Amino acid sequence: MSGDIVKKGTTIFTGKPFVFTLNSKHRTTRCDNCLKSGKLLKCSGCQYVYYCDRNCQKESWPIHKAECARLKKVSPKVLPDAARLMARIIFKLNQGGADEVGYYTDKNFRKFKDLMSHYSDIKVDAKRQEHFVMLYGVLLQFLDETLMPNIAELMGIYGRICTNCFNILDVNMNTIGAGIYLGASVMDHSCKPNAVAVFEGTTIIVRTLTDLPSLDWSQVRISYVDLLNSNKDRREELHSSYYFWCDCERCKQEEPMAEAAACPNLSCDSPCSVEADKCEKCDTKISVEFKETFREVVDFTAHHLEKMKTMAYLDVSKICLKKQKGVMHKFNIQHVRTLEMAHIAAMDLECWEDAEFYGKELMPGYLLYYGEVHPLTGLLYLTTGKMQLHLGKPKEALKALNKASMVLMITHGDKHSLMREELRPLLYQAVMESNSDTHGA
Repeated sequence: MSGDIVKKGTTIFTGKPFVFTLNSKHRTTRCDNCLKSGKLLKCSGCQYVYYCDRNCQKESWPIHKAECARLKKVSPKVLPDAARLMARIIFKLNQGGADEVGYYTDKNFRKFKDLMSHYSDIKVDAKRQEHFVMLYGVLLQFLDETLMPNIAELMGIYGRICTNCFNILDVNMNTIGAGIYLGASVMDHSCKPNAVAVFEGTTIIVRTLTDLPSLDWSQVRISYVDLLNSNKDRREELHSSYYFWCDCERCKQEEPMAEAAACPNLSCDSPCSVEADKCEKCDTKISVEFKETFREVVDFTAHHLEKMKTMAYLDVSKICLKKQKGVMHKFNIQHVRTLEMAHIAAMDLECWEDAEFYGKELMPGYLLYYGEVHPLTGLLYLTTGKMQLHLGKPKEALKALNKASMVLMITHGDKHSLMREELRPLLYQAVMESNSDTHGA
Protein backbone atom coordinates (compact mmCIF):
# COMPACT_ATOMS: atom_id res chain seq x y z
CA MET A 1 0.00 0.00 0.00
CA SER A 2 1.45 3.31 -1.03
CA GLY A 3 0.65 6.27 1.17
CA ASP A 4 0.66 8.78 -1.66
CA ILE A 5 -2.49 10.25 -3.13
CA VAL A 6 -3.40 8.60 -6.43
CA LYS A 7 -4.66 11.12 -8.99
CA LYS A 8 -7.67 10.36 -11.17
CA GLY A 9 -6.61 9.04 -14.56
CA THR A 10 -3.78 6.93 -13.11
CA THR A 11 -3.20 3.42 -14.43
CA ILE A 12 -3.10 1.26 -11.29
CA PHE A 13 -3.04 -2.15 -12.96
CA THR A 14 -2.30 -3.75 -16.32
CA GLY A 15 -2.40 -7.46 -16.92
CA LYS A 16 -2.49 -10.18 -19.53
CA PRO A 17 -5.24 -12.79 -19.28
CA PHE A 18 -4.72 -16.16 -17.59
CA VAL A 19 -6.91 -17.44 -20.41
CA PHE A 20 -9.22 -15.70 -22.87
CA THR A 21 -11.37 -16.47 -25.89
CA LEU A 22 -12.66 -14.43 -28.77
CA ASN A 23 -16.47 -14.53 -28.97
CA SER A 24 -17.49 -16.97 -31.69
CA LYS A 25 -19.61 -14.39 -33.50
CA HIS A 26 -16.37 -12.56 -34.33
CA ARG A 27 -14.58 -15.80 -35.25
CA THR A 28 -14.08 -14.96 -38.93
CA THR A 29 -13.64 -11.18 -38.56
CA ARG A 30 -11.11 -10.87 -35.72
CA CYS A 31 -7.76 -12.44 -34.91
CA ASP A 32 -8.11 -15.23 -32.37
CA ASN A 33 -4.89 -14.11 -30.70
CA CYS A 34 -4.83 -10.28 -30.58
CA LEU A 35 -8.57 -9.72 -31.30
CA LYS A 36 -7.85 -7.10 -34.00
CA SER A 37 -9.97 -7.01 -37.13
CA GLY A 38 -8.36 -6.73 -40.55
CA LYS A 39 -6.99 -9.05 -43.20
CA LEU A 40 -6.95 -12.52 -41.63
CA LEU A 41 -5.63 -15.98 -42.43
CA LYS A 42 -7.38 -19.20 -41.46
CA CYS A 43 -5.54 -21.72 -39.27
CA SER A 44 -4.84 -24.54 -41.73
CA GLY A 45 -5.12 -27.11 -38.95
CA CYS A 46 -8.63 -26.55 -37.61
CA GLN A 47 -9.92 -24.15 -40.31
CA TYR A 48 -11.84 -22.68 -37.36
CA VAL A 49 -9.80 -19.77 -36.01
CA TYR A 50 -8.25 -16.87 -37.90
CA TYR A 51 -5.03 -14.96 -37.29
CA CYS A 52 -3.46 -11.68 -38.46
CA ASP A 53 -0.20 -13.37 -39.38
CA ARG A 54 2.33 -16.05 -38.49
CA ASN A 55 3.34 -14.05 -35.45
CA CYS A 56 -0.12 -14.15 -33.88
CA GLN A 57 -0.46 -17.80 -34.81
CA LYS A 58 2.84 -18.60 -33.09
CA GLU A 59 1.91 -16.65 -29.97
CA SER A 60 -1.38 -18.53 -29.74
CA TRP A 61 0.05 -21.98 -30.40
CA PRO A 62 0.87 -23.03 -26.77
CA ILE A 63 -2.86 -22.92 -25.94
CA HIS A 64 -4.26 -23.51 -29.44
CA LYS A 65 -2.32 -26.72 -30.06
CA ALA A 66 -4.44 -28.48 -27.45
CA GLU A 67 -7.72 -27.42 -29.10
CA CYS A 68 -6.77 -27.31 -32.80
CA ALA A 69 -7.59 -30.89 -33.79
CA ARG A 70 -10.61 -30.94 -31.47
CA LEU A 71 -12.10 -27.81 -33.06
CA LYS A 72 -11.69 -29.49 -36.43
CA LYS A 73 -13.47 -32.56 -35.08
CA VAL A 74 -16.58 -30.62 -33.94
CA SER A 75 -16.70 -28.53 -37.14
CA PRO A 76 -18.99 -27.29 -38.70
CA LYS A 77 -20.53 -26.91 -35.23
CA VAL A 78 -19.39 -23.83 -33.34
CA LEU A 79 -18.30 -24.43 -29.77
CA PRO A 80 -20.25 -22.31 -27.23
CA ASP A 81 -18.04 -19.49 -25.91
CA ALA A 82 -18.27 -20.67 -22.30
CA ALA A 83 -17.28 -24.21 -23.29
CA ARG A 84 -14.24 -22.97 -25.18
CA LEU A 85 -13.19 -20.84 -22.22
CA MET A 86 -13.61 -23.79 -19.85
CA ALA A 87 -11.63 -26.06 -22.17
CA ARG A 88 -8.83 -23.49 -22.35
CA ILE A 89 -8.73 -23.34 -18.54
CA ILE A 90 -8.50 -27.13 -18.38
CA PHE A 91 -5.64 -27.16 -20.94
CA LYS A 92 -3.89 -24.36 -19.08
CA LEU A 93 -4.17 -26.09 -15.69
CA ASN A 94 -2.83 -29.27 -17.28
CA GLN A 95 0.16 -27.33 -18.60
CA GLY A 96 1.11 -26.20 -15.07
CA GLY A 97 -1.10 -23.10 -15.09
CA ALA A 98 -2.23 -23.80 -11.53
CA ASP A 99 1.08 -22.28 -10.39
CA GLU A 100 0.74 -19.13 -12.50
CA VAL A 101 0.56 -16.00 -10.36
CA GLY A 102 -1.07 -12.66 -11.08
CA TYR A 103 0.42 -9.87 -8.99
CA TYR A 104 -1.68 -6.85 -8.10
CA THR A 105 0.92 -5.25 -5.80
CA ASP A 106 4.66 -5.89 -5.47
CA LYS A 107 4.00 -8.65 -2.96
CA ASN A 108 0.35 -9.70 -3.34
CA PHE A 109 -0.79 -12.12 -5.99
CA ARG A 110 -3.56 -14.55 -6.85
CA LYS A 111 -3.53 -17.97 -8.45
CA PHE A 112 -6.48 -19.51 -10.27
CA LYS A 113 -7.49 -21.49 -7.17
CA ASP A 114 -7.67 -18.23 -5.16
CA LEU A 115 -10.60 -17.01 -7.24
CA MET A 116 -13.93 -17.53 -5.52
CA SER A 117 -15.89 -20.40 -7.03
CA HIS A 118 -19.22 -19.79 -5.21
CA TYR A 119 -19.57 -23.56 -5.33
CA SER A 120 -22.49 -23.76 -2.91
CA ASP A 121 -24.37 -20.88 -4.62
CA ILE A 122 -23.88 -22.37 -8.09
CA LYS A 123 -25.04 -25.78 -6.88
CA VAL A 124 -28.48 -24.47 -5.89
CA ASP A 125 -28.86 -22.06 -8.81
CA ALA A 126 -31.22 -23.79 -11.23
CA LYS A 127 -30.39 -21.61 -14.21
CA ARG A 128 -26.66 -22.03 -13.78
CA GLN A 129 -27.02 -25.78 -13.17
CA GLU A 130 -28.90 -26.12 -16.44
CA HIS A 131 -26.13 -24.19 -18.23
CA PHE A 132 -23.48 -26.29 -16.52
CA VAL A 133 -25.11 -29.57 -17.56
CA MET A 134 -25.23 -28.35 -21.17
CA LEU A 135 -21.54 -27.36 -21.02
CA TYR A 136 -20.65 -30.67 -19.41
CA GLY A 137 -22.20 -32.51 -22.34
CA VAL A 138 -20.39 -30.34 -24.88
CA LEU A 139 -17.04 -30.71 -23.11
CA LEU A 140 -17.46 -34.48 -22.85
CA GLN A 141 -17.56 -34.58 -26.65
CA PHE A 142 -14.83 -31.99 -27.11
CA LEU A 143 -12.24 -33.33 -24.65
CA ASP A 144 -11.45 -36.97 -24.20
CA GLU A 145 -11.99 -38.82 -20.93
CA THR A 146 -8.33 -38.44 -19.92
CA LEU A 147 -8.55 -34.64 -19.89
CA MET A 148 -11.97 -34.32 -18.32
CA PRO A 149 -11.77 -33.23 -14.64
CA ASN A 150 -14.21 -34.77 -12.15
CA ILE A 151 -17.56 -33.06 -11.82
CA ALA A 152 -16.78 -31.18 -8.58
CA GLU A 153 -13.57 -29.82 -10.07
CA LEU A 154 -15.37 -28.85 -13.24
CA MET A 155 -18.07 -27.04 -11.30
CA GLY A 156 -15.34 -25.19 -9.41
CA ILE A 157 -13.93 -24.03 -12.74
CA TYR A 158 -17.39 -23.07 -13.98
CA GLY A 159 -18.13 -21.11 -10.81
CA ARG A 160 -14.85 -19.21 -11.10
CA ILE A 161 -15.76 -18.26 -14.66
CA CYS A 162 -19.27 -17.13 -13.70
CA THR A 163 -18.11 -14.74 -11.01
CA ASN A 164 -14.61 -13.68 -12.12
CA CYS A 165 -14.79 -13.40 -15.89
CA PHE A 166 -14.24 -10.03 -17.58
CA ASN A 167 -15.86 -9.14 -20.87
CA ILE A 168 -13.07 -8.00 -23.18
CA LEU A 169 -14.17 -4.81 -24.94
CA ASP A 170 -13.14 -3.17 -28.20
CA VAL A 171 -12.50 0.59 -28.46
CA ASN A 172 -16.24 1.24 -28.73
CA MET A 173 -16.85 -0.66 -25.49
CA ASN A 174 -18.53 -3.55 -27.31
CA THR A 175 -17.87 -7.06 -25.97
CA ILE A 176 -15.65 -9.08 -28.30
CA GLY A 177 -14.32 -11.73 -25.96
CA ALA A 178 -14.00 -13.00 -22.41
CA GLY A 179 -11.02 -13.46 -20.15
CA ILE A 180 -9.91 -14.49 -16.69
CA TYR A 181 -7.49 -11.94 -15.21
CA LEU A 182 -5.95 -13.18 -11.96
CA GLY A 183 -4.71 -9.90 -10.47
CA ALA A 184 -7.65 -7.77 -11.62
CA SER A 185 -10.19 -10.16 -10.11
CA VAL A 186 -9.29 -8.78 -6.67
CA MET A 187 -11.46 -5.70 -7.32
CA ASP A 188 -14.89 -5.42 -5.72
CA HIS A 189 -17.98 -3.79 -7.17
CA SER A 190 -19.71 -0.47 -6.64
CA CYS A 191 -22.50 1.20 -8.63
CA LYS A 192 -20.52 4.38 -8.04
CA PRO A 193 -17.10 3.06 -9.07
CA ASN A 194 -13.80 4.87 -8.50
CA ALA A 195 -11.99 2.88 -11.20
CA VAL A 196 -12.67 1.46 -14.65
CA ALA A 197 -11.28 -1.43 -16.69
CA VAL A 198 -10.53 -0.73 -20.35
CA PHE A 199 -8.75 -2.98 -22.85
CA GLU A 200 -5.97 -2.72 -25.38
CA GLY A 201 -6.30 -5.97 -27.30
CA THR A 202 -6.40 -8.62 -24.58
CA THR A 203 -4.52 -6.49 -22.04
CA ILE A 204 -6.66 -5.17 -19.21
CA ILE A 205 -5.90 -1.64 -18.00
CA VAL A 206 -7.42 -0.42 -14.73
CA ARG A 207 -7.52 3.35 -14.26
CA THR A 208 -8.78 5.58 -11.47
CA LEU A 209 -11.84 7.77 -12.09
CA THR A 210 -11.46 9.81 -8.91
CA ASP A 211 -8.50 10.85 -6.74
CA LEU A 212 -7.77 8.14 -4.15
CA PRO A 213 -6.14 8.97 -0.80
CA SER A 214 -3.79 6.01 -1.36
CA LEU A 215 -3.64 2.84 -3.42
CA ASP A 216 -5.53 0.49 -1.13
CA TRP A 217 -6.91 -2.43 -3.17
CA SER A 218 -9.63 -3.07 -0.60
CA GLN A 219 -11.05 0.34 -1.56
CA VAL A 220 -10.81 0.09 -5.36
CA ARG A 221 -14.21 -0.40 -6.98
CA ILE A 222 -15.23 -1.08 -10.55
CA SER A 223 -18.77 -1.72 -11.77
CA TYR A 224 -19.66 -5.30 -12.66
CA VAL A 225 -22.91 -4.29 -14.36
CA ASP A 226 -24.30 -1.66 -16.71
CA LEU A 227 -24.97 1.50 -14.70
CA LEU A 228 -27.83 2.59 -16.97
CA ASN A 229 -30.33 0.62 -14.89
CA SER A 230 -32.56 1.22 -11.89
CA ASN A 231 -31.31 0.35 -8.40
CA LYS A 232 -33.76 -2.55 -8.30
CA ASP A 233 -32.57 -3.98 -11.62
CA ARG A 234 -28.87 -3.54 -10.85
CA ARG A 235 -29.21 -5.15 -7.44
CA GLU A 236 -31.15 -8.10 -8.87
CA GLU A 237 -28.60 -8.59 -11.65
CA LEU A 238 -25.70 -8.45 -9.18
CA HIS A 239 -27.44 -10.92 -6.91
CA SER A 240 -28.32 -13.40 -9.62
CA SER A 241 -24.88 -13.21 -11.29
CA TYR A 242 -22.52 -12.59 -8.36
CA TYR A 243 -24.50 -13.69 -5.29
CA PHE A 244 -24.40 -10.52 -3.22
CA TRP A 245 -26.84 -7.68 -2.47
CA CYS A 246 -25.20 -4.37 -3.28
CA ASP A 247 -25.48 -1.70 -0.59
CA CYS A 248 -23.28 0.98 -2.14
CA GLU A 249 -24.24 4.63 -1.63
CA ARG A 250 -26.01 4.78 -4.98
CA CYS A 251 -28.18 1.76 -4.17
CA LYS A 252 -29.19 3.38 -0.87
CA GLN A 253 -30.30 6.62 -2.52
CA GLU A 254 -33.84 7.27 -3.66
CA GLU A 255 -34.11 7.48 -7.41
CA PRO A 256 -37.29 9.31 -8.41
CA MET A 257 -36.46 9.36 -12.13
CA ALA A 258 -35.59 5.78 -13.13
CA GLU A 259 -39.19 4.66 -13.70
CA ALA A 260 -40.87 8.06 -13.68
CA ALA A 261 -43.75 9.41 -15.71
CA ALA A 262 -43.68 12.92 -17.09
CA CYS A 263 -45.87 15.43 -15.28
CA PRO A 264 -49.20 15.73 -17.19
CA ASN A 265 -48.71 19.51 -16.90
CA LEU A 266 -46.30 20.07 -19.80
CA SER A 267 -44.74 23.18 -18.27
CA CYS A 268 -43.61 21.21 -15.19
CA ASP A 269 -40.56 18.96 -15.60
CA SER A 270 -40.86 17.14 -12.28
CA PRO A 271 -40.72 13.33 -12.37
CA CYS A 272 -44.02 11.78 -11.26
CA SER A 273 -44.68 8.39 -9.75
CA VAL A 274 -47.43 6.58 -11.62
CA GLU A 275 -48.63 5.34 -8.22
CA ALA A 276 -49.29 8.91 -7.02
CA ASP A 277 -52.49 10.84 -7.66
CA LYS A 278 -50.90 14.23 -8.26
CA CYS A 279 -47.55 15.81 -9.07
CA GLU A 280 -45.56 16.55 -5.90
CA LYS A 281 -44.27 19.79 -7.36
CA CYS A 282 -47.22 21.45 -9.12
CA ASP A 283 -50.20 19.45 -7.77
CA THR A 284 -51.47 18.54 -11.26
CA LYS A 285 -53.84 15.57 -11.04
CA ILE A 286 -52.57 12.29 -12.47
CA SER A 287 -55.68 10.82 -14.04
CA VAL A 288 -56.59 7.14 -14.34
CA GLU A 289 -56.37 7.52 -18.14
CA PHE A 290 -52.86 8.96 -17.89
CA LYS A 291 -51.77 6.05 -15.66
CA GLU A 292 -53.18 3.56 -18.17
CA THR A 293 -51.41 5.28 -21.05
CA PHE A 294 -48.15 5.31 -19.10
CA ARG A 295 -48.36 1.58 -18.36
CA GLU A 296 -49.15 0.82 -22.00
CA VAL A 297 -46.13 2.84 -23.14
CA VAL A 298 -43.91 1.06 -20.60
CA ASP A 299 -45.03 -2.37 -21.89
CA PHE A 300 -44.76 -1.31 -25.51
CA THR A 301 -41.25 0.07 -24.98
CA ALA A 302 -40.10 -2.96 -22.98
CA HIS A 303 -41.29 -5.28 -25.75
CA HIS A 304 -39.44 -3.37 -28.47
CA LEU A 305 -36.25 -2.81 -26.45
CA GLU A 306 -36.15 -6.58 -25.88
CA LYS A 307 -36.57 -7.19 -29.63
CA MET A 308 -33.80 -4.66 -30.38
CA LYS A 309 -31.27 -6.36 -28.09
CA THR A 310 -29.52 -7.85 -31.12
CA MET A 311 -30.23 -5.12 -33.67
CA ALA A 312 -31.30 -1.48 -33.33
CA TYR A 313 -33.98 -0.19 -35.72
CA LEU A 314 -34.44 3.52 -36.34
CA ASP A 315 -38.12 3.39 -37.34
CA VAL A 316 -39.04 1.25 -34.32
CA SER A 317 -37.09 3.54 -31.99
CA LYS A 318 -38.86 6.59 -33.42
CA ILE A 319 -42.30 5.00 -32.88
CA CYS A 320 -41.39 4.28 -29.23
CA LEU A 321 -40.08 7.83 -28.73
CA LYS A 322 -43.27 9.29 -30.18
CA LYS A 323 -45.39 7.26 -27.75
CA GLN A 324 -43.14 8.25 -24.84
CA LYS A 325 -43.45 11.98 -25.53
CA GLY A 326 -45.29 13.73 -22.71
CA VAL A 327 -45.84 10.36 -20.98
CA MET A 328 -42.39 9.26 -19.80
CA HIS A 329 -40.03 11.51 -17.87
CA LYS A 330 -36.92 12.47 -19.86
CA PHE A 331 -34.70 10.60 -17.37
CA ASN A 332 -36.83 7.45 -17.33
CA ILE A 333 -34.35 4.66 -18.07
CA GLN A 334 -36.52 3.12 -20.78
CA HIS A 335 -36.62 6.49 -22.54
CA VAL A 336 -32.83 6.91 -22.30
CA ARG A 337 -32.37 3.37 -23.66
CA THR A 338 -34.73 4.10 -26.55
CA LEU A 339 -32.69 7.20 -27.42
CA GLU A 340 -29.61 5.00 -27.33
CA MET A 341 -31.20 2.57 -29.82
CA ALA A 342 -32.18 5.47 -32.11
CA HIS A 343 -28.61 6.79 -31.91
CA ILE A 344 -27.00 3.43 -32.72
CA ALA A 345 -29.44 2.74 -35.57
CA ALA A 346 -28.95 6.20 -37.08
CA MET A 347 -25.18 5.68 -37.08
CA ASP A 348 -25.51 2.23 -38.66
CA LEU A 349 -27.67 3.75 -41.40
CA GLU A 350 -25.29 6.70 -41.80
CA CYS A 351 -28.13 9.15 -41.13
CA TRP A 352 -25.76 11.75 -39.74
CA GLU A 353 -28.41 14.37 -38.87
CA ASP A 354 -30.41 11.85 -36.86
CA ALA A 355 -27.25 10.45 -35.28
CA GLU A 356 -26.16 13.91 -34.14
CA PHE A 357 -29.65 14.76 -32.88
CA TYR A 358 -30.09 11.56 -30.82
CA GLY A 359 -26.51 11.78 -29.54
CA LYS A 360 -27.26 15.21 -28.09
CA GLU A 361 -30.60 14.01 -26.68
CA LEU A 362 -28.84 11.06 -25.06
CA MET A 363 -26.11 13.08 -23.34
CA PRO A 364 -28.09 14.27 -20.26
CA GLY A 365 -29.12 10.67 -19.52
CA TYR A 366 -25.53 9.46 -19.83
CA LEU A 367 -24.30 12.24 -17.55
CA LEU A 368 -26.91 11.30 -14.96
CA TYR A 369 -26.52 7.51 -14.99
CA TYR A 370 -22.89 6.94 -16.05
CA GLY A 371 -21.53 10.23 -14.73
CA GLU A 372 -19.27 12.75 -16.36
CA VAL A 373 -16.11 10.65 -16.16
CA HIS A 374 -17.03 7.35 -17.79
CA PRO A 375 -15.78 5.71 -21.01
CA LEU A 376 -19.28 5.67 -22.50
CA THR A 377 -19.79 9.38 -21.82
CA GLY A 378 -16.42 10.11 -23.42
CA LEU A 379 -17.28 7.95 -26.43
CA LEU A 380 -20.62 9.71 -26.85
CA TYR A 381 -18.85 13.09 -26.99
CA LEU A 382 -16.44 11.59 -29.51
CA THR A 383 -19.21 10.22 -31.73
CA THR A 384 -21.11 13.50 -31.55
CA GLY A 385 -17.98 15.34 -32.69
CA LYS A 386 -17.52 12.84 -35.50
CA MET A 387 -21.11 13.37 -36.69
CA GLN A 388 -20.66 17.14 -36.58
CA LEU A 389 -17.54 16.87 -38.75
CA HIS A 390 -19.56 14.79 -41.24
CA LEU A 391 -22.22 17.51 -41.21
CA GLY A 392 -19.71 20.29 -41.83
CA LYS A 393 -19.97 21.83 -38.34
CA PRO A 394 -16.29 21.90 -37.34
CA LYS A 395 -16.69 24.48 -34.55
CA GLU A 396 -19.34 22.42 -32.76
CA ALA A 397 -17.32 19.29 -33.45
CA LEU A 398 -14.27 20.85 -31.81
CA LYS A 399 -16.28 21.56 -28.64
CA ALA A 400 -17.57 17.98 -28.46
CA LEU A 401 -14.16 16.48 -29.22
CA ASN A 402 -12.48 18.62 -26.56
CA LYS A 403 -15.01 17.29 -24.03
CA ALA A 404 -14.31 13.77 -25.27
CA SER A 405 -10.61 14.40 -24.78
CA MET A 406 -11.08 15.59 -21.18
CA VAL A 407 -13.00 12.42 -20.30
CA LEU A 408 -10.97 9.88 -22.27
CA MET A 409 -7.66 11.25 -20.95
CA ILE A 410 -8.88 10.07 -17.55
CA THR A 411 -10.55 6.80 -18.57
CA HIS A 412 -8.07 5.68 -21.25
CA GLY A 413 -5.01 7.92 -21.08
CA ASP A 414 -3.04 9.41 -23.96
CA LYS A 415 -1.23 6.16 -24.84
CA HIS A 416 -4.41 4.22 -25.62
CA SER A 417 -5.15 3.43 -29.27
CA LEU A 418 -8.56 5.11 -28.92
CA MET A 419 -6.75 8.40 -28.29
CA ARG A 420 -4.01 7.83 -30.86
CA GLU A 421 -6.04 6.39 -33.72
CA GLU A 422 -9.51 7.86 -33.21
CA LEU A 423 -9.63 11.02 -31.15
CA ARG A 424 -6.42 12.80 -32.12
CA PRO A 425 -6.94 12.58 -35.90
CA LEU A 426 -10.52 13.87 -35.42
CA LEU A 427 -9.34 16.73 -33.22
CA TYR A 428 -6.71 17.64 -35.78
CA GLN A 429 -9.34 17.61 -38.55
CA ALA A 430 -11.72 19.74 -36.47
CA VAL A 431 -9.01 22.32 -35.74
CA MET A 432 -7.97 22.50 -39.39
CA GLU A 433 -11.56 22.85 -40.63
CA SER A 434 -12.48 25.41 -37.97
CA ASN A 435 -9.51 27.54 -39.02
CA SER A 436 -10.24 27.36 -42.73
CA ASP A 437 -13.89 28.09 -41.87
CA THR A 438 -12.89 31.32 -40.13
CA HIS A 439 -10.51 32.37 -42.88
CA GLY A 440 -12.89 31.46 -45.64
CA ALA A 441 -15.74 33.43 -44.12
